[in-house]
Amino acid sequence: MLCAYLVCGFVSSAVPAFGQLQPSASPLPAPSSAPATQPTLAPVVLPSAAPLGAPTLAPANGASTAAPPLRGLPPPPSIPVLPPVPNVAPGYSAPEIGAVNGELIGITQQPFVGITLRDVIGMVLSRNPDLSVAEAARRIAGYQIVAAQGAYDVRLFVEPTFSHTTQPPQNAFFSGPNFGPIVQNQTQLSAGVQGVTPGGQQYSVSASGSRIDNNTTINTFDPTYPSALSLNFTQPLGRRDQNDPRHALQLAVINAQTSRAQALLTASQTIANAEDTYWDLVAAWRNLAIQEGALREAEVQAASNRRLARAGAAAPIDIVSSNTQVNVFTDNVFSALQNVQRLQNTLKSLTLADPSDPIWAANLVPSTPVLTLPPEPALATVISQALAHRPEIDQLRAAAQIAAENVAYARDQTKPQVDLQLGYTSNGFAGQLVPLSNSPFLASSALQVAVINQLVALANASLPPSRQIPTIPVMNQTPPSYLIGNLDQSINNLLANKFPVYQASVRFAVPLGNRTAKANYAIAAEQVRETQLNAISFIERITAEARNALQTYRTARYRLIAARSARQASQSVLASEMRRFRNGVSTTFFVLQRQLDLANNRGRELQAQTDLNKAVVELQRVTGGLLGENNVDATLMQKESEP
Repeated sequence: MLCAYLVCGFVSSAVPAFGQLQPSASPLPAPSSAPATQPTLAPVVLPSAAPLGAPTLAPANGASTAAPPLRGLPPPPSIPVLPPVPNVAPGYSAPEIGAVNGELIGITQQPFVGITLRDVIGMVLSRNPDLSVAEAARRIAGYQIVAAQGAYDVRLFVEPTFSHTTQPPQNAFFSGPNFGPIVQNQTQLSAGVQGVTPGGQQYSVSASGSRIDNNTTINTFDPTYPSALSLNFTQPLGRRDQNDPRHALQLAVINAQTSRAQALLTASQTIANAEDTYWDLVAAWRNLAIQEGALREAEVQAASNRRLARAGAAAPIDIVSSNTQVNVFTDNVFSALQNVQRLQNTLKSLTLADPSDPIWAANLVPSTPVLTLPPEPALATVISQALAHRPEIDQLRAAAQIAAENVAYARDQTKPQVDLQLGYTSNGFAGQLVPLSNSPFLASSALQVAVINQLVALANASLPPSRQIPTIPVMNQTPPSYLIGNLDQSINNLLANKFPVYQASVRFAVPLGNRTAKANYAIAAEQVRETQLNAISFIERITAEARNALQTYRTARYRLIAARSARQASQSVLASEMRRFRNGVSTTFFVLQRQLDLANNRGRELQAQTDLNKAVVELQRVTGGLLGENNVDATLMQKESEP
């Protein structure tokens, strides 16, 4: 809204505030020193007799009726056979039109609303859709950096599980009670972390603990409490320089630089377009004032001719000539008025996003004075500034970095994949003893051993010592105490490293031929050469733009000097011609001609001033200083793009 820009301080104190009412005695602004475009009008030439030797139109049948050339004079030009012209729209004539309202369509005619160039630039930068898209792309690039950095995030997993299985008995040993099915229930909780380092190393740490209930008859423990702690680490040996997460992160960072440069480039182009439109509107209003001034002068001359004709001091044809001049300038006034309306709509389209914004109904009048002319810089200075500040340089630099990153990654992929894998697992175990009575096999085995040993004892009683029969040793049915317990005992055994497992391996892998990696490396090398060619081409373009901008700036200044001198001379000539006319030594034709010359020269001066303003804008754009000249903080955009 208009008020928002007043509060934000876009309006300079040196010029009328945007939205401030500007009363005017005339529906159109008075002419000032700013420029505008003015169509060049051909002088009104009264019909006269054809010059000697002039050709006449050929008849329809192609026969020439031209008179023979006079001796000593060049022959007349050859007239081609002209095509016949049909009778188009018989009876057509221009319709009679009454007086036309000169007000602009769709806006409040008065008061005028002043708008500064700073207002326009601020509104365009905040509401231009192309710039909004570029800013969105820049923010997305920042989020992509964060997403790429997420590859190095530590991944935590927690997995509780429960399983129930029933298996058929396999034999007397692996069966349930009474040769029934084996039933097992397992409850387990696993947790761990895993991730990747910037150097490409992979690591994982996991721990698990479970309870297993199993009714197999030969079990010594039921339930059991196994636990485990595992450490795994993989170190790339063959491809140590590059890895997928690092490559993705580098590309995301470079892409953010490219997006930022594109946003700056879009902002620069948007400002240049807004400034050109602003100065065109300045020129349009001032051109309208010029045309109105010429019309008033023509009306004064027409009134003077009418008075002279009534007094018999002028011919009636002089009234016709002056009225013709009035009509010509009236046509110019309405053409200039239409140009004002068109440029206002163009400027509003650049600055407004809401079709219901009340500024659409405002009659905008630029209030910023003419740009201050900078000293003409040297060509080498313009080129060096462009190479230092143009956003395209950052884009080229980013493209070169992407190409170099792709080459390094593709070169690394051509190497064999050799990975050193290290692993360590500490297992824990504990359980509750199963009573012998619950294990028929163990109970019967113990009974058989006891009976056999009793028989051996009876036999040994009658045998000499040298012939004694050895007894069968009693099986150790009691496990060590550290295996008896619940999950906490299992974890104690795990931490005590009672059941460790160590593992080390080297994995070697490479595709036979490795054509994909070699082709990708060749593509990346070609991209490097392509970026180098683009850099050379851009430097050539910068050099050409610098030459053109400097030449345009110099020419525009010379044109303004010449146009101003011509306008001043036209004013003097018209004043002299008016004095001659009042003294009776000039004619209406010459007065009207001088008025037309003055109007045309005013328009040329206005156009030269407008072209000079645009030349300053173009010079700022070429050197990359357009953002700085309009106080656009590019460093803020850079900070916002950083994740």
